[in-house]
Amino acid sequence: MELPELSQLDLSPGQIQVYTAVLELGIATLNHIQEKVSLDRRNIYDILDRLMEKGLISYTQSKGGKVYQCTHPNKLKEEIQKKEEKLSDLKNKLPQIESLYNYSRPEIRAEVLRGNEALKSLLNEALNCPATYWIGGNSGVEQCSEEMHYWFKRWTKKRIELKKFMYDLVDYGTSLEDFKPNDLAKHKKSFYKYCQLPKNLSSPMVIILFGNKVAQVLWSKQSFAVVIESEEIKESFMRYFNYFWKEPD
Repeated sequence: MELPELSQLDLSPGQIQVYTAVLELGIATLNHIQEKVSLDRRNIYDILDRLMEKGLISYTQSKGGKVYQCTHPNKLKEEIQKKEEKLSDLKNKLPQIESLYNYSRPEIRAEVLRGNEALKSLLNEALNCPATYWIGGNSGVEQCSEEMHYWFKRWTKKRIELKKFMYDLVDYGTSLEDFKPNDLAKHKKSFYKYCQLPKNLSSPMVIILFGNKVAQVLWSKQSFAVVIESEEIKESFMRYFNYFWKEPD
């Protein structure tokens, strides 16, 4: 049996291995445990001590030495409840955290986001706004890892369900693979609008505008972005966007 979820209760990979081994064995000597896990004897001793401190393992003394067994799963239930209570307390404090965040942030804020998980968070944040405005770079998410590529498809589906518009001002001759330039019926249904930059303007970087943020994104296997939060700077980019934007005939 595999129980990777136990890591949510702050159990290490080794502790999960040993707990699972004892659970499957029912009653186990140290030798029995060692046969089931890829750990040396000293580590197993230390892990068993930690699991007993957590109340997840108990032992009895026999003629051959200690024999280990798992305590009742109610102990796991108690640990889960403790975790849920802590998370509930944190959730209740989110309005205060958000208020302090908004109060203390500078008028112009800049940050660098690295990695696909950070970019996912950025795009999910954008869905809180009525629309996103994309400039250049073919919206180039197709250049990312396969996992990010498919995640963007799911994001697009969610965007459409929420009826959030995407205005895509792309490099000349490029388009998102699921949104062909002339398929205006699909564009309308998908809350999507398409326009091309002039031929002599192109960039590997895409600029995403939403709320009061300007995100300059370079898609790659591990994408990164420079995000500037400023209403004034965002509006200056919007003037650039509007200068080149032309509704299709």
